[in-house]
Amino acid sequence: MQTEINKALQILKQGGLILYPTDTVWGIGCDATNPEAVKKVFELKQREDSKALICLVADDRMLNKYVKKVPEVAFNILDVADNPITIIYDDAQNLAENLIAEDHTIAIRIPNDDFCFQLLRRFNGAIVSTSANTSGQPTPKSFKEISPEVLKGVDYVVNLHREKICSKPSSIIKLGNDGKVQVIRK
Repeated sequence: MQTEINKALQILKQGGLILYPTDTVWGIGCDATNPEAVKKVFELKQREDSKALICLVADDRMLNKYVKKVPEVAFNILDVADNPITIIYDDAQNLAENLIAEDHTIAIRIPNDDFCFQLLRRFNGAIVSTSANTSGQPTPKSFKEISPEVLKGVDYVVNLHREKICSKPSSIIKLGNDGKVQVIRK
C-alpha cells in the first residue's frame, strides 16, 4: 500500500489526476487547492464547473482548514453516521476557487478507509473525490465498469481494491451556519 500511496502522492503534487478507491466508489482525484488540476477533472468528466465537486479530508483538523466555521452539529453528525456522509459547508476557504460552489459552499467527506486516510495524511491536504464517470453516465460500481475514456484521462490508476464492489455513493447533507440541515442525497 505504501508504494501506491507514494505513486499517487507524486502525481497529486505535480498537479495530475489519480483514479483511486475510496470508502464509497472509485474516484477521480486531484489536489483540491490546485485550480489547473480541478479544471482537468471538470474536462475529464465533461461537466460544467458550476456543478461543485466533493473533496476528502483526513480528519477534523483538516476540515477546519477548509471551512471558516464548522458548525458544532457537524461533529455530532459525523460521530453517529453509520454510512459515509458528505456534508456541504458554508464559507469554504483555502481551496481552488473553481472547486468552491457559487454560493461559497464546499462538499467535504472524512472517509472511513485506510488507504484514503493515509494518502490524505501524507498529502497533508484536501483531495478532490468525484465518481469515476463522465457526466450523465452511471456511477461505476466496480473498477471494471470504469470507462476507457476515464482510465486514459487520468495520470495514475491506483493498483488497490480493484475487485471491490462499491455499494453506493455517500449520503449528502447541507449544513448551513444558521443551523438549517437539508438532505441532498440519501
